[in-house]
Amino acid sequence: MVAVTATLRVACSPGEARIAVMENGELQDFAIWTPGHPDGVGDTHRGRITSRVPALGGAFVTLGKGADGFLSDRDGAEGTCEGESVIVRVTRAAMAGKGPRLRAAPDAAPAKGDITLLKRGPSPLEELAARWHGPILVDHPTFAARIPTSLRDRVKRVPSAWDDGVQDAVDTLTTPEIDLPGGMRATITPTPALVAIDMDSGSASAILQAKQTAQFAANRAAFPTLFRQIRLRNLSGAILIDPAGLNARKRQALREPIEAELRSDPLRPRCLGITALGLAEIVRTRIHPPLHELLSGAHGQAMQALRHLVTSHLIASQATHRAGRPVLRAGLGVARALEDDSLACEDVVSWCGYPLTLRADPSMPFLSWVTDDE
Repeated sequence: MVAVTATLRVACSPGEARIAVMENGELQDFAIWTPGHPDGVGDTHRGRITSRVPALGGAFVTLGKGADGFLSDRDGAEGTCEGESVIVRVTRAAMAGKGPRLRAAPDAAPAKGDITLLKRGPSPLEELAARWHGPILVDHPTFAARIPTSLRDRVKRVPSAWDDGVQDAVDTLTTPEIDLPGGMRATITPTPALVAIDMDSGSASAILQAKQTAQFAANRAAFPTLFRQIRLRNLSGAILIDPAGLNARKRQALREPIEAELRSDPLRPRCLGITALGLAEIVRTRIHPPLHELLSGAHGQAMQALRHLVTSHLIASQATHRAGRPVLRAGLGVARALEDDSLACEDVVSWCGYPLTLRADPSMPFLSWVTDDE
C-alpha cells in the first residue's frame, strides 16, 4: 500500500497517546497508543500447547502471565501435542471476551525454552506512520522519547497537538448517531455478535418525496462518510447496514457502490450481499479491538481518569499558583487496570510533578472513578 502524506497529531496524557491523522483538515485515521497496555498484535511469543481441541480445529497455547491464545490447525497447530513448546505470533488481539488468535512463527526463535515474550509488535504509531507519510506532532516529551529512532526525523514537539477542529472530529467517533450528507443520519449499535447500522433519511425525507431513484442516490452519496466512520471506529466482524427508504429490489443495486467503498479500506472487507430483509451484509477482519471497546473497558476508563486528573491539576495550578494533590478513588475494575499499567501511573509524575495516589473503593461501581482532594 502506497503511503499518503498527512499530519500525525499525537495528543499525550499519562499512559496514553491519541493519534489523529489529518489531511486537508479532515480526520483520515485514528488510533490509541498505550505503551503500558499494548493489545499484543504482532508480538512474538514462545508458548506451550496446553490442550488440543479437535472440535475447534486447533489448540490453546499459554503465553504466560495468565494469557492464553488459540492456534488453529491451519495456522500451525496441526501435528502438535500437549506440552509442546511453540513459537507463535499474535495475529488478532483479545477482544469481546475471547483470547488472542495466533499463527506459528517457527523461524523467529528456537522453540525450546521457557514461556516468554520474544519480541513486541509495532505500536499503533508505527503502523500509522507506515501508512501515512508526513510530520508527527507530539505535545509531551515523555511520549516523544518513546518514538522509535527510525521515526525521530519526522517528530516535531508542539505545545498542543490537537486544536478544536481535531477534538470535534474525534468526539464524533464516540457518539452512536452520525450525520451524513444530504440531511441523512445513521445510528451505529455494536452488539457482542455484530454491528448494526441503521440509516435514516432524516431531514432529507421531505425533499426525496419517497422516490426510489432519489432515495438510492441519497444512500449512495452517504456511503463515503459512513464507511469512513466504520474505518475510524475500527468496527469489525459482521456488520449489517439497513439503508434508508428503499424497496427490496432497489436495495440489491447498492452492492456495487458498497464494494467500491470497501476497496479503499486497508483491511479489505467483503460485502457478502444483500439479505432477504434488504440488509447489506459486510465482514471486516478483526485484528485490533474496536474503538468502543477500548474506551468503555476498564483500561479505557482508567486512562480517562488520568486525563481528568491532569486537567484538574492544571486548573488548580492556574487558579491558585499552587497545585493540589488530588486522590483518585476508583472502583475495582479501574483500580486493577491502573495497577496493571505501572507505566501510566509513573507518567503522572511527568505531568503533575507528584506520584499518583490511588485508592481502590469496593463500594463504587466496577468501572467508576472520582477525584478527591487529599
